[in-house]
Amino acid sequence: MKAVEGMKEIGFFPAFIESYFIALGVLLGGSLIGGIASFLTGQPPLTTVYRISTDLRIWAIVAAIGGTFDTVYTFEKGLMDAGTKDLFKHLLLILSALGGAQTGALIINWLTQEYISS
Repeated sequence: MKAVEGMKEIGFFPAFIESYFIALGVLLGGSLIGGIASFLTGQPPLTTVYRISTDLRIWAIVAAIGGTFDTVYTFEKGLMDAGTKDLFKHLLLILSALGGAQTGALIINWLTQEYISS
């Protein structure tokens, strides 16, 4: 008996919250750990933290939504087979991940006092 068989899939709301915090954690953790590495190598840590946070945004979103083609397949299914419920759920999960990445970028911006030009 496989261990995976005993696990149940989580509901939408817990996945929504997890998506937000996974993106937030990837961005904050990656940036701050990268800042420690830059300190140890003699580089300016705050500038490096800010630079890494801008580079990690897309990867934080990819990590939060699972990093697979499942979301792309759900979009295809939603558009072609009129499965709008699943399409809407995955759209909300992506927006949750975007919110987590944006919150992490804002926290890093506050910590480093760097100016984000848009």
